[in-house]
Amino acid sequence: MQPYLDVFSHLPTIRTQRLVLRPARMSDAEDLYEYSSDPEVARHVLWTAHTSIHQTRTYIRYLLRQYRNGAPSSFCIALQDSGKVIGTIGFMWVQPENRSAEVGYSLHRRYWNQGIMTEALNAIIAFGFSQLNLNRIEAQHETSNPASGKVMQHAHMQHEGTLRQRVYNKGRFVDVELYAILRKDYLAASSAFRFNH
Repeated sequence: MQPYLDVFSHLPTIRTQRLVLRPARMSDAEDLYEYSSDPEVARHVLWTAHTSIHQTRTYIRYLLRQYRNGAPSSFCIALQDSGKVIGTIGFMWVQPENRSAEVGYSLHRRYWNQGIMTEALNAIIAFGFSQLNLNRIEAQHETSNPASGKVMQHAHMQHEGTLRQRVYNKGRFVDVELYAILRKDYLAASSAFRFNH
């Protein structure tokens, strides 16, 4: 993990067309609780819906600890125009020896189907390849949550297969779909985008 210690302990602020991706702060608790307490948001992720803002503050303290330790962690996704935090996205793990990592994310239900998570995911993929010098970035979603797969496809990630009963989540074993993007795929997609625009 040493090669990435400095990056993860000093996460940058990343700006996209509509969003600001930045490290979490304790003052984000109310915004984070607003969507973390929604069972629909929590349905397909490994955490359960928050039942008190105390749980949300505990989660933020966990993120702050990860930052201090230089460990893989998440950015808050904030709206550029208002500063409201509407989600998180970040790295679940990084394997320096393989230059690979996994990305995970969650988003306030009010902002689903607006291309917001695709925008955030594209920014994190660019960060992973440019700042962390990764060769492979992967993500997975429950088979019963195909909307998440659409986000991955829109970010030029390729479907690599179904992992049967890969995860035990909320009392049941669930199948997940595995997606990934390689550095060479990213560079090719970036070149095509520059050429066409």
